[in-house]
Amino acid sequence: MRTRLLFIVTTFFSCFLAQAQTAVNYNQSNLAKRVTLDLKSNRVSDVLQKISNAGKFYFAYNGALFKQDSIVNLNVKNIPVRDVLDQLFEGKVAYKENDEYIILRYAANRFSIEAESIVTAENLYAITGYVVDVQTGKRVKNASVYEKRLLQSAITDDEGAFNLKFKGEHKSIVLTASKENYRDTSIIFLSSINIKPQGYDDPDKEKGTLFSNMLDNFRIGRWFTSSKQRIQNINIPNFLANMPVQASLTPGLSSQGKMSTSVVNKFSLNLVGGYTAGVDGTEIAGVFNLDKGNVQYVQVAGAFNVVGGITNGVQIAGALNVNGQDVRGVQISGVFNNVQRDMYGVQVSGLNYVRRSAKAIQISAMGNIITNDLEGIQITGLGNIVSRNVKGIQISALGNITSGKMRGIQVAGIFNYAKSNKGLQIGLVNAADSSSGVSLGLFNFVKNGYHKISISTNELVNTNVAFKSGNDNLYTIFMLGKNFVKNENIETFGLGFGHDFFAGKLFSVAAELSAQQLYLGRWDYANILNKFQLNLQLRIFKGLSIYGGPVANYYVSNAPANYVSAAGYKQQIEPANRKIIKDHKGWIGWNAGITLF
Repeated sequence: MRTRLLFIVTTFFSCFLAQAQTAVNYNQSNLAKRVTLDLKSNRVSDVLQKISNAGKFYFAYNGALFKQDSIVNLNVKNIPVRDVLDQLFEGKVAYKENDEYIILRYAANRFSIEAESIVTAENLYAITGYVVDVQTGKRVKNASVYEKRLLQSAITDDEGAFNLKFKGEHKSIVLTASKENYRDTSIIFLSSINIKPQGYDDPDKEKGTLFSNMLDNFRIGRWFTSSKQRIQNINIPNFLANMPVQASLTPGLSSQGKMSTSVVNKFSLNLVGGYTAGVDGTEIAGVFNLDKGNVQYVQVAGAFNVVGGITNGVQIAGALNVNGQDVRGVQISGVFNNVQRDMYGVQVSGLNYVRRSAKAIQISAMGNIITNDLEGIQITGLGNIVSRNVKGIQISALGNITSGKMRGIQVAGIFNYAKSNKGLQIGLVNAADSSSGVSLGLFNFVKNGYHKISISTNELVNTNVAFKSGNDNLYTIFMLGKNFVKNENIETFGLGFGHDFFAGKLFSVAAELSAQQLYLGRWDYANILNKFQLNLQLRIFKGLSIYGGPVANYYVSNAPANYVSAAGYKQQIEPANRKIIKDHKGWIGWNAGITLF
């Protein structure tokens, strides 16, 4: 009875809810998984999302491949994802599988391989033929024709012709033709020329590794590759095989011939330079290494390494390391490290650049640049730049710039800037838009922070003006003063630091430490008055406060005991009740004043 009731309820809801229902065998390939969908007036992008959610895989495609906001209706029952896509895109899109991805690419056209002659001899098999567009009947130039297992390939000429020779005994030859905007086509040729070539459904035709043409986007990569190699990359973007060893003199002059860009090797040795699909072991070059896909473990070149995929391990070059995707490991170069995605590890170079985020240590002679977040350490001889947030340490001889939140430490010989300082800045000049941290330097400026002018008097100098800049945690004080008393003239200037305690709406207490030079009519001697003062501050209204409090004075002068100030200037600085402390004079005084802003 419970089972029947559950069946009735399930049937009832399935009739009234327009949502996708999917029965999926997750051990199948993604394109073979069967789905049931009943969707009305859904965007194409939403349909793809529902299919991927059901199958627990992802679609990868160029946003310009189709209009993502196009409205479609789709009603399918228990059919493979491959057939659903054929129906959705009307056969104009081709598919490749890579682990958890289905890669979509434009492929509205179809072609065929037509053999003109097949020659067999002892240890030799030769095929000459054409690649022909099925719809127009025209021959197709610049198509790649290749045998995956034997790693032999050719590119059709202007007449669409190709010629391939295979050494050794082969029961069959499987040729595949590929070209951008065409669906891959495969055909099998049996060992006897008397048997007519027949169509072949390649079981691996939808498998491959998701390679972008990232390497071809680098100018340095295009300089060292031929136009035919770049055409081959466009036609065959995925890798076809793994091999133990590869050796090259230059790109194209390789033990794997023209198919080197489709092979991942365990060990790759390039006397001058080489161009492969990737490395899963060690790659060494006298001048350069070019890899279309991923590199793992060790890569060493005399001049430069260029990798289109992910680098995982150690990468060392005399001049440049350029990476199209993430780097996880250690990068060392003499001039420049360039990572186009995320960096995890250590970079050492003249200049380090990461286009996205980094959880890393960057060490350079000239500069370190990260266009997103940093979690780690930057050390350089000139400048560090992070375009977003920092959680770590920046150290430079010239300056550090963080365009977002800085949670950590900035140390610079000249200047530090953080949009939001939530850590410690140490430099000659420190600047921030907002700050809840500490800035320690000669000039500390917070755009939305502490900008105040104080006018005060004390027992020694009756008129003082001070500018205070920073925040409540630590502000810098620049001060000028003059004692306007006949025959007791004093001019003074100095620098100090302050901190606000118990900052409330009406009352607050501040502690300030300063040092002032007292000018007594001559520059013969240094007369330094050091002060520590506590200010009890009362806010009258916004922009105006009054303050006052005790001051501990410590006067240090290298003038002799019988020194006489210039005429009109004060002769005795310290009061009668002063104390002698290590041959210098100290006393308790007072100060009072007003603060503006």
